Amino acid sequence: MSNGSDRVSGRLERVAMPTVAAVLLQAIAAAYFLIDGVDDLVAQWRTGPGGETIMETIVGIALVAGVAIGAAHLRVLLRETRRQRSALAGARGAMAQLIASRFAEWNLSASEGEVALFALKGSTIGEIAAMRGAAEGTVRSQLSQVYAKAGVKSQAMLVALFIDDLIDPLLMPE
Repeated sequence: MSNGSDRVSGRLERVAMPTVAAVLLQAIAAAYFLIDGVDDLVAQWRTGPGGETIMETIVGIALVAGVAIGAAHLRVLLRETRRQRSALAGARGAMAQLIASRFAEWNLSASEGEVALFALKGSTIGEIAAMRGAAEGTVRSQLSQVYAKAGVKSQAMLVALFIDDLIDPLLMPE
C-alpha cells in the first residue's frame, strides 16, 4: 500500500513544484518592480512622479499582493492534500482490516484469499489467472469456493458485502 502512497506523494511534488516556482518568480518580479517603483518615486518626489513611475509602483504592489495570495492558496491546498492523504491512509488501513477479518471469518486459504482480493479489485477470471500464472479453470474453482464460503453468488455480491460494511446505515435515505 505504501507503493500507491509513494506514487501519490511523488505526483503531488511534481505538480506542486511548478506552482512553487511560479510563486517564487512572482516574488522576484514583485520585489524588482516595487523597489524600482519606490526608488523612482523617491527620485521624482520634488518634481512629481510620472505616469510610468506610478504604474511601476502599482504593478509592484499588485505583484506583492498576488504573491501573498498565491502563497496562502498554495499552503491551504498542500494542507488539504496532506489531510486527504492521511484520511485515505486511514481508510485503506480500515479496509485492509475488514478484508483480513472477513477472509479469516470465512476461513479462506492463502490462494483463495489472493483470488478474492483480485476479484474485489474488479479483475476478471482471465486477468486473475494471468497475474497468478494459473489456469482459468483453477481460478474459477477458487472463486466458487470463495463465493460459497462468503455466502454470495457473484463477484458483484462479494464486493457488495464490503461496500455494505463501509456505508453508514444512518446516512441512507429513507
